[in-house]
Amino acid sequence: MQDLKVALIQADLHWESIEANLHMFEEKIWKIRNKPDIIVLPEMFTTGFSMKAKELAEPMNSKTFRWMKQQAAQTQAAILGSYIVTEKGQYYNRFIAMLPDGTHHQYDKRHLFALAGEADGFTPGTERLIFEWKGWKICPMICYDLRFPVWARNKWEDDTAAFDLLVYMANWPAPRVNAWDTLLQARAIENLSYCIGVNRIGVDGVKAQYRGHSAAYNHKGEELVFNEGKECILEATLNYEEMAAFRNRYPFYKEADEFEVK
Repeated sequence: MQDLKVALIQADLHWESIEANLHMFEEKIWKIRNKPDIIVLPEMFTTGFSMKAKELAEPMNSKTFRWMKQQAAQTQAAILGSYIVTEKGQYYNRFIAMLPDGTHHQYDKRHLFALAGEADGFTPGTERLIFEWKGWKICPMICYDLRFPVWARNKWEDDTAAFDLLVYMANWPAPRVNAWDTLLQARAIENLSYCIGVNRIGVDGVKAQYRGHSAAYNHKGEELVFNEGKECILEATLNYEEMAAFRNRYPFYKEADEFEVK
């Protein structure tokens, strides 16, 4: 299995300005030094964490979707990010994994952040997504999902893991960023998988402050890359063979409790 090269883009988002954010991220994507397999953007990367779903939502196959398709084709990388989507009269905080051939995978955020009003205007997702890219099985999650470990729990069948990489994208505020750090690391350890998180920086339109803390952790919870407080592109290489060897030597999953998500 080949290594997976990931690029995490930590940025200060333009508040509720789709066009400005698309231009900004396009410039940043072309500044990535090494050719990545995956490029990860923050949650709601086109607007910031706005609750104006009706005004800002896009139908599928509209501007942001087509932009992601173009970027994936040009970079030959999978482009990962969430934005506000409308479908059949509902609004979703929707993750899109756009692949270079124009196909895509999607996941709607399950755990909506009621304290900020997200549960009032958005519809929660009901299905967990695991998709495959370059032989790696990848499970995406969005921001508040991080606080709910059962939803992200790896499952095993015949010593084979359901996923190898957890990806979180967020607008996680600075006052609670210690929880972000701790839980990202915990998700890697308990699932015997790589775990990466991309968070924004800056101050948004409702005066919430963000410090980034985008990071990648390996299957042992060891930090591979990390940054606090500034715009940057973090690059890391994930080694599948090292993870597989650790899983074989320490098969902690064999003692895991059985459970069912409803």
